[in-house]
Amino acid sequence: MPKFLIERDIPGAGSLTPQELCAISQKSCGVLRDMGPQIQWVHSYVTENKIYCVYIAPDEASVREHAAAGGFPANVVSRISSMIDPTTAGI
Repeated sequence: MPKFLIERDIPGAGSLTPQELCAISQKSCGVLRDMGPQIQWVHSYVTENKIYCVYIAPDEASVREHAAAGGFPANVVSRISSMIDPTTAGI
């Protein structure tokens, strides 16, 4: 199943409280439950003005459907073609 990186423009994201982040997470999980097991949230990174999310989904349309149902922006949705990390260096 393909993986996607979603860039969400959310001004002030880095200043969201733990309670606000919890509410966002709960909303996302509720939408995912309603959509079924074909789409999964892996994890997200919160920066000053953006949240970057990794999802496993059958296609970009499913990712955008989740964003629309949850009221989340999905400013950029990119299919992940591969992953690299220090272990891929072969050293």
